[in-house]
Amino acid sequence: MDIDFNKKASSEALSDSKKPMDLILVRAIMSCTTCGKEKKFRNQFLRKDLELMVVALKVFDWMVCNKCGELFRLDLEFRV
Repeated sequence: MDIDFNKKASSEALSDSKKPMDLILVRAIMSCTTCGKEKKFRNQFLRKDLELMVVALKVFDWMVCNKCGELFRLDLEFRV
């Protein structure tokens, strides 16, 4: 019985945490100012896991272009 209770509780917690107001939608646009190459990435983060977004953005900030070796310019678009 405890297993059924835990399954129900965890599924309810997951469905509650996926409310649109709890999600931060992020689109990262990385572009090279030298050769013009552009990459786009989309991801979503829960508000309670904001530190995961910070870590991901720090990684993006240090990515370089594989054509010319220059650092990408990072532009972010948020939809809350």
